Amino acid sequence: MDSTQLLKGVLDLTVLAVIADEDGYGYDVLRRLRTAGLTDVGDASVYGTLRRLYAAGALTSYVVPSEEGPHRKYYGMTPAGRDQLARQTKDWATFSQTVTDILDPTRPQGARP
Repeated sequence: MDSTQLLKGVLDLTVLAVIADEDGYGYDVLRRLRTAGLTDVGDASVYGTLRRLYAAGALTSYVVPSEEGPHRKYYGMTPAGRDQLARQTKDWATFSQTVTDILDPTRPQGARP
């Protein structure tokens, strides 16, 4: 299965989830997503998502000087971002359970679409 389309649908949610645990800069967020199992997630997708979530008010940002190269732009959660994460987490749980139920071969035949 091509996971690219699935990633597009959950990237905002997963980015918010990893930033909820700890503020992070772009590459750090990307690394955390890949370490968690989203190995196909693209650099540009994550950076674009961070910019979009920031513009929407879900994230705040601040710059931290780095001794190893350019300054790093860190992202953190805003209250609106925490609300969005809570809503999308609930939506994901409902959606994924529905798909799981549809795919379950033990589900009664009359309950299948």
